[in-house]
Amino acid sequence: MPAKAIHTCIRVLDEGRSVAFYEAAFGLTVADKLDFPDFALIYMSNPLSEFELELTINKGTTEPYDLGNGYGHFAVSVEDLDAEHARMDAAGLAPGKIVDFAPAGTRVAKFFFITDPDGYKIEVIQRGGRFK
Repeated sequence: MPAKAIHTCIRVLDEGRSVAFYEAAFGLTVADKLDFPDFALIYMSNPLSEFELELTINKGTTEPYDLGNGYGHFAVSVEDLDAEHARMDAAGLAPGKIVDFAPAGTRVAKFFFITDPDGYKIEVIQRGGRFK
């Protein structure tokens, strides 16, 4: 039986700072918040997809999370990569350089990375081909 992907979770230190970043960078808004004594779960989404980003806030945590040395990241596709890069740059979100990835001469992807307030990498990919 096939599975349906519904969300990915990241742990964040500051709810307000993280919500503001994902709203400004990707147009995500809070779809739901579940508040518990020791932690809170904030689900963010936008009308383009049912997939959600779950922000987990562990109450009382004051030190940044150790993200390890793995190369994990969250990816989103956009209609106009150059325009999104310029918009994020103008908003002070410090997007990385645009990469036109074509190792064998044929473009595989055009993308850039941006880093959220907790150090998580988000890949922003030009929509097209396998990246819908």
